[in-house]
Formats: sequence, C-alpha cells, structure tokens
Amino acid sequence: MSSLLRLATAGSVDDGKSTLVGRLLYDTKSVLADQLDAVTRASVDKGLSTPDLSLLVDGLRSEREQGITIDVAYRYFATPKRSFVLADTPGHVQYTRNTVTGASTAQLAVLLVDARKGVIEQTRRHAAVLALLGVPQLVLAVNKIDLVDYDEATFTVIAKEFASHAETLGYPQGSVLAIPVSALEGDNVATRSERTPWYSGPSLLEHLEDVPVAPDPHDSALRFPVQYVIRPRTPEYPDYRGYAGQIAAGTVRPGDEIVVLPQGIRSRVERIDTADGPLEEAGAGTSVTLLLADDIDISRGDLIAAADAPPRITDEITGTLCWLSSKPLKAGARVLVKHGARTVQALAGELHARFDEQALSSVDAPATLELNDIGLVTLRLAEELGVDDYGVSPRTGAFLVIDPKDGDTLAAGLVGERFS
Repeated sequence: MSSLLRLATAGSVDDGKSTLVGRLLYDTKSVLADQLDAVTRASVDKGLSTPDLSLLVDGLRSEREQGITIDVAYRYFATPKRSFVLADTPGHVQYTRNTVTGASTAQLAVLLVDARKGVIEQTRRHAAVLALLGVPQLVLAVNKIDLVDYDEATFTVIAKEFASHAETLGYPQGSVLAIPVSALEGDNVATRSERTPWYSGPSLLEHLEDVPVAPDPHDSALRFPVQYVIRPRTPEYPDYRGYAGQIAAGTVRPGDEIVVLPQGIRSRVERIDTADGPLEEAGAGTSVTLLLADDIDISRGDLIAAADAPPRITDEITGTLCWLSSKPLKAGARVLVKHGARTVQALAGELHARFDEQALSSVDAPATLELNDIGLVTLRLAEELGVDDYGVSPRTGAFLVIDPKDGDTLAAGLVGERFS
C-alpha cells in the first residue's frame, strides 16, 4: 500500500469542506496548540461556543471574514498508517479554476454534498471536472447528516442519485463510496458513529487510510522534461554537462537509449546524478540530472524520451480545455501554450464541441468557450511539441493556455478528447 495519498475536497459552497478538513486535522492531532488557541479565540469573537474548525483551513483574511474558501489550501497530516497531502478547494462557481488546480494531482477526491440539499448543479459540475482530470478514486461525503436527524432514507436517495451520475461520467458501477458524515459533530469522520447504526461502512479516515492507490507509472515509457542545463565549468568539473528535471513517467537506467525532442536526436544515458550521489535506476517523480553519452544541444523545455516509445511530435493539438478566464475563447485567438517547461505561441483553430456537464451531452461547434466551460478545441502551434494523450501519460498530456498580453492562465488543457 502506498504510504502517501494525495487527495482533494470538492463540493458546493457551504457544504462544509473546510470544516471537514479542519475536523480531520483536529482528530488526527495535526494541529499545533497555538493554532488551536488562535481558532478558539476567533470563534469566541464570532459568538461561537465551540471552535470553528474551518478556520484551521481558511487562511486568507477575506476567507475568514466571508466564511468561504477562495484559494486552494494545502494541508499535510499523517496517521500511523499513511501520510496525506490534502487540497481544500473552493465551492463557488467562479472559483472552479481553483478546483481544477487542486484536483489535477489528486489520487482521490472527497466530494461533499449537503444532506439537506442533495445533488445540485455544482455537485455535478465538480464531478465532471474530477472525471475529466481522471481522478481515479471518488468518495461522496453526505455532510450535515445531523441536520436531517441522521435519516437513512435521505442518505440513501442522495447516494443512489450520485452513483448513477458518476457511472455516466465513467466511474465503474459500485466504485464510489458514500459516507454519511457530520463534520461539525465528528460523526463518521475519524471514527464510526453510533448515531448512524444503519451505516456499516468505514469512517472517512478509515477509508483514506486503507484505500489502494495506484503508484506512479514506472512501467510506462520514459518522459523527462528538461528544466535546467547544468554546466559548472569549474576546475573540478570542466566538461560536466547534465540535464536536470523530474521524471514525469517511466524509469531510466544507465545505458538506456533515448531520443531528444523535438530535435529527434538519439543518444544513450551515461549516468544518473542526484544530490545524494549517482543512481542505477530512477522512476517517475524522482528529481535527477541525466548525463548523456553524446554532446547534444539541449535546452530547457526539451523532452528526453524512450527511443523505442517516443511521444507524438506535432504542431497541432486537439485537446479538451477547461476554460478558466472571464475572457471568452474564439476561433483565431492568439495564445501561448505551456507544455512542461516549454512555452510556444499558438492560434486557436476550430472549436469542435462544448460539454454540458449538467445534461451530460455535447454541443457541436460553439461560437465561444466561456468561464468554466469545457470544450474540445484544436490549437495550431508555432513550434513542434512532443505530446502524449492525457489518458496515456497525464504529465506529458497536460498543458496550459496563457494570455500572451498579461500572462494570465486562460485554460487547463488535456491532450485528446476527454468526453464524448
């Protein structure tokens, strides 16, 4: 079992995400005494008799004052079984872009719904985003179960409705675990609650500790985006030339045949250096410096890949965009595409379709993509890139669309069609 789980929370505003995260931190004793004292004082100032655990997560002053989450808040906690990196994402529609950011690296997502409201529009939108990003594990936390008197029938209706929706998004039947919780009271968060005797499943924390998680794709083809070229030119290392970065996918060993893209030049890995000394093998997620057998003109943004399984070299990407800007996208727009460490100029070509996440259908040939729209778009690149389909290699199948005028991020892009 993996010792680290990367997870994200999602859901509509006021569903209690920050309170749930605060409860997890509190119940796992991951809160320092001075932090808890500060939250207690702030809660008293608000006229509350018990600590408002959401304040442990909502760190921005504007978040505290409004009682909402705006930014993505990353929190780290651990139990004897596993360590966790958790992204608490906003619930407001206008902050859907932050949900994309928080969920982009998640291995599991906890999607909250208010037991009084059930599955609503934003619930379906977030579920569609999670499916689009390929988050493999999904938990439905039916929160505020205490406000419906721990009613089993209410929980069952919500769980069945969402399970049906998740299945249409591609999650296998029976794969979504629904848990009745009360983040405020602690029911079924860290431990199972006696107030839900009709629920026989695990608490949320028990599930997070035991859920199997697929490891990083070490068995796939090597993908190594070059982030920095190391040339010390010192008396000790006069001819050293190393290419530093983090392995995005696959495994590399000395002697492996590689190809440098987009140039298409082949070579062989001579050595793998790290700050702790050389390695005989390195896998996905490891930061290394590769030394090659040949002197090649390699720059930041180039891609070192397995010679026998290289990515596709193209000057045109047809991909699924999650549009994150209030500026609409129209055909012919000039943009920048950032793929790995490389940024190239691009032109928006045809807008093929827009996904309706509520009706789970697509609209052909939309005139524009608006804020929070998900669409299939062709981008024509000024320079060639080495790309994979997102479903094959998420790290080299993802890209950003950037406004060349001010550098703002316009969209998160995934190579290939992620909806049909």
